Amino acid sequence: MQRTMMKSKIHRARVTESNLNYEGSITIDGHLMEKADIIPYEQVDIYNVTTGERFTTYAIKGERNSGVICVNGAAAYKAKAGDIIIIVTYGRYDEKELANLKPKKVYIADEKNKKLKDSI
Repeated sequence: MQRTMMKSKIHRARVTESNLNYEGSITIDGHLMEKADIIPYEQVDIYNVTTGERFTTYAIKGERNSGVICVNGAAAYKAKAGDIIIIVTYGRYDEKELANLKPKKVYIADEKNKKLKDSI
C-alpha cells in the first residue's frame, strides 16, 4: 500500500504580488524552493491563512533571495499581496519508506520572506 504524505512546506509566507494576466502558477523565491525541495512545475497546494481559501497550482522558480511569492492567473482571485499562505507538496510513499520520512519544513520569520526560523 502507498500513502500520500506531506513532502514539504513553506509555512506562513507572505504573498508579495498577484498577477491575474499571467499563465496560472505561483512564483516562489528560488532559495525557498530549494530549501523546501520544490522543483519547477511541481504541483503545490496553497492554503491561504488570511482568507481560508485553498487551491492547487504549480510552482515556478523566482529570483533567488528575492522573497517573491507571486500568485498568477486565475489563482490571483484567491490570494493577494499581504496574505499569509502555506505552500505544501505531497508525495506517495510505500509503508517501508514511512519510517525514514522527514518532510522539509521551511518557516518564514519576516514579512519579506527572506528570514527563516529553525525547524520546529
